[in-house]
Amino acid sequence: MPVHPAPEGFRGRYVLKRVFMAPDPGRVRLRFAARAVLGIGAAVVVCGLAGHSLAGAVTGGLAALLALFTVTDATVKAQALTTALLPAVGLPVLTAAAGLHAHPVARDLTFLAVVGAGVYARRWGPRGHSLGVFAFMTFFVAQFLHATTERLPELYAAVLLSVLTAAAVRFGLWCYERRLPPAPVPAPPAGTGLARATTRQAVQAVAGAGFALVVGQLVSGQRWYWAVGATWWIFVNTASRGETLVRGFRRVLGTVIGIGLGLIVAVPLHGAPAPTAVLVAVCVFGIFYTAALSYTWMMLWVTLLAELLYGLLGVLEPGLLALRLAETGVGAVGAVLAVLFVLPITTHSVTDAWIQRALRCVHACTAEAAARLAGVPDADPADRVAELEQLLGRVRLSVAPLVHPLHPVSARKRRARRVLALLDDCAREIRGLVAVASDPEASHDTRLTVACRRVELAVEALTEGRDLPLTDPLPAEEPALAHLHGLERALAELAAPLRTPTGSPLVGA
Repeated sequence: MPVHPAPEGFRGRYVLKRVFMAPDPGRVRLRFAARAVLGIGAAVVVCGLAGHSLAGAVTGGLAALLALFTVTDATVKAQALTTALLPAVGLPVLTAAAGLHAHPVARDLTFLAVVGAGVYARRWGPRGHSLGVFAFMTFFVAQFLHATTERLPELYAAVLLSVLTAAAVRFGLWCYERRLPPAPVPAPPAGTGLARATTRQAVQAVAGAGFALVVGQLVSGQRWYWAVGATWWIFVNTASRGETLVRGFRRVLGTVIGIGLGLIVAVPLHGAPAPTAVLVAVCVFGIFYTAALSYTWMMLWVTLLAELLYGLLGVLEPGLLALRLAETGVGAVGAVLAVLFVLPITTHSVTDAWIQRALRCVHACTAEAAARLAGVPDADPADRVAELEQLLGRVRLSVAPLVHPLHPVSARKRRARRVLALLDDCAREIRGLVAVASDPEASHDTRLTVACRRVELAVEALTEGRDLPLTDPLPAEEPALAHLHGLERALAELAAPLRTPTGSPLVGA
């Protein structure tokens, strides 16, 4: 399940309603979260039955969490292959982290190399992203547990058992993906060399993590890896300077709220096993259920989960929570400095690329729907509509910095909101057109060809920066024509907010 957070603000009752009462078509988020609790819980139980220590159970639980959370390939078969590859990436990294435990300089340099490789791997799509995250978190958990080579056999077994258990739950016991149409996950805008977003982000991540590592060690020689972790997770699922800045703000906000909640909930428990286990399950559910809705809420649950684990380890105290907040702040500063001054990727360049892909997908959807109405047997617009929904989700994520309450330019904020509204109008008309095309009794109307051509011309004009051709509205008695003409109107209205008065593309910073 791809994680694409929507624009948000932590505003009391409105946010509570938006997070917990948000539409959940097919109850996908509910099943995603419930299956995570089952899979991670089963993995921890298996580790316990195998005689593993608390450290082994924590390692296994994290491995299961990552196997269930980060694997987002478009098909079940691809998801299974990615899951099978996780240990192949994680175990060598775990070996390096444990072997270098007593060699700080080599350990730190290796950690930075893992950071860079993990971000760079995003160029290979969902599988590269999943493997990169697993590699980073394997190194991270070795620092969390102060793992040495003596512990490696137990940790190897914990990772293998937990990934296997999570896979058994995901692909055997509860494989709800088999009943869902596969939705392609779009790759980030491409390029070559330093023009490629993943390459620039890899350099940025290493620079930001290097800052976090050095300053984090000055703050604490024991918990410095928290700062590196904060920098890493701020870079995950972002593709521009603006997205990273907003995500950094949300991470700090979620951490602050989570620490406040931890003082009330986690600290008084003193690591009591039974209530802590229940709350850990609640946190896991919260992480998976809110991830697609709010990064702030997800970080709240992640922070509380970390506090509960430290309670189980017997080291949780208010001073530790203050240290976590300080290290999170260091990591956020590292990420901000990196995206501002190291090969910056502007919000405009990324947003423009996603909008152009969405517009081209709009035209592809109309062409498929028209072909279906014309009786072409292989025409099926359903997959194109799924792709369009994915692309629009990515546009919303990219535009989020421009509509954020803290954005200082109100005119740009208004135009960005207008772009989002018109793209939503396009999606609504596309869904209506596809619904008409799916009617077996719908017949071909020769005017569909003319209307589709007008949509094609509008898309070409928008993506190439040309003025839209002036056309007279046609009568639209047929439902398919009505949706096509509504789509054409929305595309025509997009021309103004997508460009500045000088004619250059707008949405950017």
